[in-house]
Amino acid sequence: MNLNKVYLIGRVTNNLELKNTPTGQTVCAFGIATNRVWIDRNTNQKQEKTEFHNIVMWGKMAENASKYLNKGSLVMIEGRLQTRNWQDQTGVKKYKTEIIAENMQLGPRTAGNFQPNFQKPTPTEVPKEEIPIIEENSTEHITAAANNEQDEIDIKSIPF
Repeated sequence: MNLNKVYLIGRVTNNLELKNTPTGQTVCAFGIATNRVWIDRNTNQKQEKTEFHNIVMWGKMAENASKYLNKGSLVMIEGRLQTRNWQDQTGVKKYKTEIIAENMQLGPRTAGNFQPNFQKPTPTEVPKEEIPIIEENSTEHITAAANNEQDEIDIKSIPF
């Protein structure tokens, strides 16, 4: 059995540009950065390493990504690894490993990546619910509990 599955949660490194292939397919390529943080055993110092990943999206997902993702947006990508190769103008063979996105989940919207075409919902007043206060030395909760004893379920009547 083989498995080629990648899950990444990171921040978009550049603004997305939507393109169309000569056959009319919509495609979007962009980068995301992920961080790994650890404590060095020798120095007890916090260390951090950033990895950069190339993401490729196709079709409707590419259109949605270009609408909602900006540089700095938090995003989760689920996809598969794919390496492609080509020869540059000097004849040198080049390789590029990319994550072909199969699923995307947007992170929370912040002031930095707020899209102007969204309208903020108007605040609605939340009805206040009275929460009963039971004082420690009060006898009210004892009588309330005694009244609810008749509503208790008999364990023997449960069929499993």
